[in-house]
Amino acid sequence: MIQIAVITPVPDVIDTLIQNSILRKAVEKNVVKFHIINLRDFGKGNYRQIDDTPFGGGSGMVMMAEPLFDAIDYAMELVGGPDEVQVIYPSPQGELWNQKYAEETSQLKKLIVICGHYKGIDERVMEKYVTHEYSLGDFVMTGGEIPAMVMLDSTVRLIPGTLNTLDSALTDSFSQDLLDHPHYTQPREIDGMDVPEVLLGGHHANIDAWRQEQKESRTQERRPDLWRKFEKLKVMEKNNA
Repeated sequence: MIQIAVITPVPDVIDTLIQNSILRKAVEKNVVKFHIINLRDFGKGNYRQIDDTPFGGGSGMVMMAEPLFDAIDYAMELVGGPDEVQVIYPSPQGELWNQKYAEETSQLKKLIVICGHYKGIDERVMEKYVTHEYSLGDFVMTGGEIPAMVMLDSTVRLIPGTLNTLDSALTDSFSQDLLDHPHYTQPREIDGMDVPEVLLGGHHANIDAWRQEQKESRTQERRPDLWRKFEKLKVMEKNNA
């Protein structure tokens, strides 16, 4: 079971997303245990302050180091200690999150995620605790809860036991360097549009070949950047054969 602690000043957001996603099933199946930590429980003074103005001046507020230090230390205890724990901070300056990172993270046993707000967190938190920074893309959001949950959702679904069949996750787009092939279900015809004949014949080799062809053509057309990487991998595999 993977132990995941999420540190946030708005825990209801995290709890709502867990209860209304595949993550709830992972909890019910004892695949993962979530520890949602309210950062304001570690805030300073009567008003549970967690942010302050930046040294050197400038607009905006910065999340304070002391509440985060205390919250992270508490999270370390909940997940089973500091050994081999990964501390993730969703950040614009991090590496771009992708399927490879989701797969790597799904192999962990202990994980802490810090949800930032305002102008970010005190740099000393980064220096002392954060092991990995990841970004969802070149845009800014008002809080780290949604990026954190995107990363956790894409990670937890890869852990055996979360989905009814792991094969479903392992054949999704990006899992095999290509976009996924088209999918069809009942009815066989709607508004003059039919299911491709090859999927109805029961010939598995032909179906597999059609699906692979669709993956490659879709990727080449819609994500030429992925297609270039795929072609490079094929050349490397051929040269190493």
